[in-house]
Amino acid sequence: MVSATVDSEADILSNLNINAGDWPSNLVKNLCLLSQDQIELGRMLVEMGQSHLFQQWTDPGVEDDKKKAFFAQVAKLNSSYPGGLASYMKNARELLADSKVGKSPYDGFTPSVPTGEVLSFGDDNFIKYEEAGVKEAQNAAFVLVAGGLGERLGYNGIKVALLAEATTGTCFLQLYIEAILALQEGSRRLTQGTFQKDIPFVIMTSDDTHTRTLEVLESNSYFGMKPTQVKLLKQEKVACLDDNDARLALDPHNKYQIQTKPHGHGDVHSLLYSSGLLKVWFDAGLRWVLFFQDTNGLLFKAIPASLGVSATKQYQVNSLAVQRTAKEAMGGITRLTHSDGRSMVINVEYNQLDPLLRAAGHPDGDANCETGYSPFPGNINQLILELGPYIEELTKTGGAIKEFVNPK
Repeated sequence: MVSATVDSEADILSNLNINAGDWPSNLVKNLCLLSQDQIELGRMLVEMGQSHLFQQWTDPGVEDDKKKAFFAQVAKLNSSYPGGLASYMKNARELLADSKVGKSPYDGFTPSVPTGEVLSFGDDNFIKYEEAGVKEAQNAAFVLVAGGLGERLGYNGIKVALLAEATTGTCFLQLYIEAILALQEGSRRLTQGTFQKDIPFVIMTSDDTHTRTLEVLESNSYFGMKPTQVKLLKQEKVACLDDNDARLALDPHNKYQIQTKPHGHGDVHSLLYSSGLLKVWFDAGLRWVLFFQDTNGLLFKAIPASLGVSATKQYQVNSLAVQRTAKEAMGGITRLTHSDGRSMVINVEYNQLDPLLRAAGHPDGDANCETGYSPFPGNINQLILELGPYIEELTKTGGAIKEFVNPK
């Protein structure tokens, strides 16, 4: 004969060192349903001020499967963010508090025009750097950020499946793959076959785009690229925030589910780091990582020359940019120098650049110069990073990238 005992609610609380008065009563009632790991996640949520998540929970025996599904979602959100959900909420509160009082991330910094190489398509200087870039292409890996749909364009598919041009029906993904393969062949030809490496191609997808991106690749035989060259990395979503206190938002249609959203393009860095791909590339002798966006069909006309600039001038970070008119709704590449001596070249959003310049003693703010354009070139989110220093920086934070907040 086997006998079993069921711990009372008081026994469970005592064993877990939980003061019932500090926990939402609806969660306390349901502790008997939860594993030790789930209880610890519950403890974390309570300590981080998220007790409202359990406000509408039913008594044990009712909707128990949904309660367990809630903690499965919490576990996934916790594991997919560097430092876990507690770190996500802590960062969010700090960013929201700064945003609420209008604190600028550029306090203490003075803006100035960055230096760089200005390339004009087709001239001798452009051709010189282009040849250097094609030769260097075999030492590069390409990363496409493609987590978005084409809804704003009136298209219900993935953006990389949109037509890049209508004459041949070439989609953006085909255009990119064929351009990379052309660079691969050109690099082998210029190096007289010294190198025979295949250029790695990574695509960052999302829940919305992953399956459809894979279907486009497989149904088109990867547009001539070896399947082993292509790697898909799927970004996970993060919890939505309900207010300036970073209270997590529940799905209005499901009281046992937290609302989620894509986290942003910065996830590509943590995904590359955690996947181990960066180390694999470094060990294979690669030197560069090129990041590009999903629907920029003209980009590959500039990439070879831009890569040649990075290789020739030994740039660790190279931001590709275009001419922009003053106050245009487009971020400007800017050098920022802090009063403590720190200096960096980064994108400053257009709505911050003009007041930043005025505060620094430029009465006209962001104004056109003698060229007819702003001296601060337009950011197009295309980057070339030297692999070694890139890995060193990501190692400091475990792949986490400093965030910004955009309250809506």
